[in-house]
Amino acid sequence: MRRAIYIVLPFLLLAVVADAQQYLNSGENYYDDRAGIVYNKELTIDLKFHTHGFAIGTQIGTINTYYLTRFLNFEIGELKHIKEYRQSDFQTAAAGKVSRAFIFGKQNSFFVLRGGVGEKRYFSEKAKHKGLAIGISYEAGPSLGLLKPYYLELYRTLDPGSNNYFIRSERYTQENAADFTNLGLIYGSSGFSKGLDELKILPGGHAKMALHFDWGAFDEFVKAMEAGVMVDFYFKKVPIMVETANGDIENSPLFINLFINVQLGKRW
Repeated sequence: MRRAIYIVLPFLLLAVVADAQQYLNSGENYYDDRAGIVYNKELTIDLKFHTHGFAIGTQIGTINTYYLTRFLNFEIGELKHIKEYRQSDFQTAAAGKVSRAFIFGKQNSFFVLRGGVGEKRYFSEKAKHKGLAIGISYEAGPSLGLLKPYYLELYRTLDPGSNNYFIRSERYTQENAADFTNLGLIYGSSGFSKGLDELKILPGGHAKMALHFDWGAFDEFVKAMEAGVMVDFYFKKVPIMVETANGDIENSPLFINLFINVQLGKRW
């Protein structure tokens, strides 16, 4: 009996090694209930579309178990006022220049840098078998808002009542408030670079929660999508638009967004 065991055992070991080698070479993640998962890090590039703008960022994660990943998130994006509307109906060729579409009543563009800490938790072990893993993702952290003055190109004359006009790029001020919101004086918007040297900082924070869908949650390549809600808040109103006396347009320190986030990346 002992001699038979010695003869059979090497063949069994060879069979097990060959099977394991075939599985590892298949490109799928190897999972062992006793040892856990092979990958313990992941890096993704995120593209987020939300109801008040967009963001692009990166997420660096540590895979603790098959169902839990903790991550750091960094992104930059833009937040827009719900009343923003791009107009071009009043543009005409003048002074040898090409007019640009503009947003009527806008006084600042608002960009935001976000940094957060979060977790992804999967609802089942489906991830171990190269299927669609469904879970939940949540994150919170500080934000840094960047206000950039929004410049318009306005018709101006050297003398009151004169027909000799020129075009001048101006930002919104209390002195030109009436002209800045006068459609008859607006030629178009100025270039994006105008006002970059006048940025102002607004500190704040953010939080988000989403359903997370991952196709092959522990494959080498990350292919995931999230859909959820995100909240940005600041310590004072964010002056994106010129407020109206009747309260029809008001600025707020709070932004609530629905979003979709597409993630592509790699695990190792």
